Amino acid sequence: QVKLVESGGGLVQPGGSLRLSCTASGFTFITSAMSWYRQAPGKERELVADISAIANMSVKGRFTISRDNGKNTVYLQMNNLKPDDTAVYYCYVRRFESWGQGTQVTVSS
Repeated sequence: QVKLVESGGGLVQPGGSLRLSCTASGFTFITSAMSWYRQAPGKERELVADISAIANMSVKGRFTISRDNGKNTVYLQMNNLKPDDTAVYYCYVRRFESWGQGTQVTVSS
């Protein structure tokens, strides 16, 4: 059974940083591309970043996605956060079309 568990969300001030984690189980993580999506209130879910099975890290502006295959975990490092980054952040594995439960990120002073 595919399972994705996100953690690391919370309340942060504008300009701050957070690192989200997604720990996977139930499938071969090392051969699977992984993604982070987010959904803000009243908006559609959107892709934040994705990483292939063979990459270690990918930078998408203020966000960096990385993976540790030894821990079956994908990370999302978010820097210089803005209020518009407020959303529920989800981990996703396209190969199995499976989502995590999401973790709330709130950027506010």
